[in-house]
Amino acid sequence: MTLRGRWLGQRLRELRDASGQTIEEVAEYLQRSMGTVSRFETGVYPIRRTEVTALLGLYRVNDPKERASLLRIADDVWRTGWWDGYSNDVEDWFIDFVWLEELAVEHRLFENTVVPGLFQTSDYARAVMHAAQPDAADERIDRWIELRLARQKLLDREHPPTVKTVVDESVLHRRVGSARIMRAQLDALLGAAERPGVELRVLPYSAGAHASPHGAFSVYEMADPYPEVGYVETPRGALYVESPDSAAMLEMYDRLWAASLPPKESTESIRSIIEELA
Repeated sequence: MTLRGRWLGQRLRELRDASGQTIEEVAEYLQRSMGTVSRFETGVYPIRRTEVTALLGLYRVNDPKERASLLRIADDVWRTGWWDGYSNDVEDWFIDFVWLEELAVEHRLFENTVVPGLFQTSDYARAVMHAAQPDAADERIDRWIELRLARQKLLDREHPPTVKTVVDESVLHRRVGSARIMRAQLDALLGAAERPGVELRVLPYSAGAHASPHGAFSVYEMADPYPEVGYVETPRGALYVESPDSAAMLEMYDRLWAASLPPKESTESIRSIIEELA
């Protein structure tokens, strides 16, 4: 089940309910089993564009914008991307996340443990991965690093997404790998802050208790027709919080942003820590 498939199925279920059709009636119309229609609606089975078109007719969806939006999602359900080449190397939920990250037009990131993956150097990433999964083979970690660096290419686009990042000060002081690795990572973080569309802020110790005592999270503003999505990574996979429920996460993020140092002071803070590592 993919995230995009679940979104499409959920909307088709809402349209079926609004039209008053039963699963049995829809199954007969599509010449499918009721179980298959149910799996379409839960996103377990991807539905073809032709069948989505047929259902839009059955449900009397005549609004051109809504029809175009749903058909675009139907196309995306079947579309593959460069990230699918890593499907044997990472969990399915992470492939979904990479797709989400690629599609988002604005990223709001809060990290309180490590530097965000979009800004990690390969050496820093390797140290993080070894610490998290010490039994992983080097070849497997190599593939994970390759994927992480490939994700960063979205920052090199002609029109990159807006990336607003709040990094807790503790991330800057926590030495990951050697002093050399940490210096190079902090230098890379300063470089990232100079990129178009990237705004980096440090949440200082002096801010005290803050809006997210439970940890890191992200909020992604998606390209039409997808909803705004909150994202939390857990040891068991990803948790996605969709609009309107994501509004609470966005409000949390805004409070973190307001409590953080402005960009200039943030970069000065990072530079002072680099000097301590010299």
